[in-house]
Amino acid sequence: MLSHDRVWAAIDALAERYSLSASGLAKRAGLDSTAFNKSKRLSSDGRPRWPSTESLAKIIEATGASLDEFTGLVEGRGKPVPGSLPAQRSSVPLLGFAQAGAGGFFDDAGFPAGQGWDLIELPAQATETSYALQVQGDSMLPLYRNGDVLIVEPGAATRKGDRVVVKTNAGEVMAKVLDRQSSKSIMLVSLNPDHPDREIPMRDVEWVARIVWASQ
Repeated sequence: MLSHDRVWAAIDALAERYSLSASGLAKRAGLDSTAFNKSKRLSSDGRPRWPSTESLAKIIEATGASLDEFTGLVEGRGKPVPGSLPAQRSSVPLLGFAQAGAGGFFDDAGFPAGQGWDLIELPAQATETSYALQVQGDSMLPLYRNGDVLIVEPGAATRKGDRVVVKTNAGEVMAKVLDRQSSKSIMLVSLNPDHPDREIPMRDVEWVARIVWASQ
């Protein structure tokens, strides 16, 4: 049976399948970034508000999904992508890498300090300490592009091969792949082959946070 809740759930599931937030899916489809926000799903008097067929056609085209795939999500036939995050919604603080490198935005453990952050909605259940960093520039190509959003989790256990964000005491912030870490140094592999790998003494590292999700 076609229902209001199932159609919106299918939109959320499609966004999740292609590693996008609801806002990211809307923007990729050329729609207003708030088009799929929860607040847009009901009218001011509480009546269900349905997405237009034009909007549905645009998100199917933007993701490269088939109509059958979307219909399957409406009917609950779509299976979760292995390793994907649950389709719950959470809002976390959002800031750019330039802000991350400036003083006063984080405590010594790498957690956002203060209030007044912009917020971003995630297609995942974030913890109270998760936050988002928006990629700026091309230093993280080809994996992360300018404007992509990285969700990081300070304090999360890291291991070889994890993608991490590292901030140095000098204020440099970088996203790289963790190769190894000891009490003396951390070895980082660059995402962009045009940028060198880095070995940084741990005395020069302010914090390390694992990347747990990326909106691309």
